[in-house]
Amino acid sequence: MFDFRYHVASLAAVFFALVIGILVGVALASHGLGNTERKRLEEDLRRAESQADVLRTQVATLMNEGTGNRAFVEGTYKSVMTNRLKGKKIAVLFIGSSEKARRTEITQALADAGAGTPLRMRFVKVPIDPTALAKKLATKPLLANYSAPDQLQKLGHDLGQEFVAGTDTPLWIALQSLIVEEKAGPSKPPADGVVIVRTATSQTGPTALFLKGLYAGLADVGVPIVGVERTSDPGSAIKAFQRAGFSTVDDIETRIGKLALVALLADPTSAGAFGTKKTAQAQLPPISPLTATAGG
Repeated sequence: MFDFRYHVASLAAVFFALVIGILVGVALASHGLGNTERKRLEEDLRRAESQADVLRTQVATLMNEGTGNRAFVEGTYKSVMTNRLKGKKIAVLFIGSSEKARRTEITQALADAGAGTPLRMRFVKVPIDPTALAKKLATKPLLANYSAPDQLQKLGHDLGQEFVAGTDTPLWIALQSLIVEEKAGPSKPPADGVVIVRTATSQTGPTALFLKGLYAGLADVGVPIVGVERTSDPGSAIKAFQRAGFSTVDDIETRIGKLALVALLADPTSAGAFGTKKTAQAQLPPISPLTATAGG
């Protein structure tokens, strides 16, 4: 997806190329050229100057439009976000270590929308150690079936369900020392939505199988699941999240990205891919007006 910034950059590049051309032409004109060649060069310079003026005007117009767009977002952000997630309990799941910028951006969006602090946050250590997991599970009679090598995806799936459902969480309790790098918040009650972000690199082998199951388990509970990342993040996780059936936002560091995240969590019918990258279908999902509450 492209916005005015890309058009400005393209036009600016052309503009500067023309300026360089004009300067080179002037330098050539100062040498001993014949009258015909000099007139042709002067005509080329006039055309280039005219094109540069047009491009300069277009760049200024686009910059003004961009300023207007930003001003509109800044001006409407608070009114659109206020209470949009009021009463909602939103859980946050990191695949990989905590990362301050993304953590702050997610929690800020939730707070701005009235959801308060996240219901719970978990940071899953990857890659996993299948042997250590199997050994730990084998010591728990009620969980021993998960220790079989062919149960890794099932294990991930049921962990995903436990994370969202917020009832009993025997798997998370049993495996916490092996798969949880950091945690905040209780395992109960149920979550009304989940934000997921991957700070680790793309995984392969047993860990990829485990994560495939984990994502499926999250999705199976039936609440909105939104995968997010920053515009500048290397190694995008967006396609992996989309394959899992999650909605996605690829510009969470922006106000528009935060609006998109909150809109998706508030209204499951707004599912889709949003942001500025090629994987996005639009920058924002439809945002429905909030239902007014009758006063007493």
